[in-house]
Amino acid sequence: MAALRNPARKILRVVATAEVMAELGPALTTATEHAIETLPRDAITRLLPAGSVHQGLAALVRPLRPPAIEDIIDEAAGRPNSIVLVLDQVTDPHNVGAVLRSAAAFGALAVVMPERSAPDVSGVLAKAASGALEHVPLVRVVNLVRALEQLQGAGFWTVGLAGEAEKPLATLGLTGRIVLVLGSEGEGLRRLTREACDHLARLPTKGAVDSLNVSNAAAVALYELVRADA
Repeated sequence: MAALRNPARKILRVVATAEVMAELGPALTTATEHAIETLPRDAITRLLPAGSVHQGLAALVRPLRPPAIEDIIDEAAGRPNSIVLVLDQVTDPHNVGAVLRSAAAFGALAVVMPERSAPDVSGVLAKAASGALEHVPLVRVVNLVRALEQLQGAGFWTVGLAGEAEKPLATLGLTGRIVLVLGSEGEGLRRLTREACDHLARLPTKGAVDSLNVSNAAAVALYELVRADA
């Protein structure tokens, strides 16, 4: 529904089951001028990549125009408080989608990923994002460290999350323009990425499990930053 309502999204085809049309038909026709084809559920399943899980509604779309890091910097110029998320080799599309959802919920300006070692923008990612892909720019960069340097030059503080960091995120007292950098669940932040950050911080945990899934860590960290800036 978010994709259908996004004027920047080129819609090529929309298919839905009869059950979905009975429930959402008026909302669907309001959201798009495109003709909606009614198909059986198994016919929709055959149109999608193997293993895809759908709820009786699917759209074939063109990719959104990918913004550049300079576009995000220009957008931040008019905002005293901005948060940008940077993902360092987070390869699971479910995690990236969930991070986008949290980014949208907490008003983050963008999510930045490297061109390599990052998932394609697929239906799996879009579904996990629950509509956030249409609202939060997903920026791909050739060199993540260079992107961090550009953001720093635009007045952003960069803070990397690392479990072994000395200080908890809440104690840094960061406000204004902030870049939150998260690494892969296996290796965490790469060395050059860590060295490019102004600060390293941790999320304090208690109990048998001493770390969080990267998408959960993003949500907790975003809440802490937004709460501190409120």
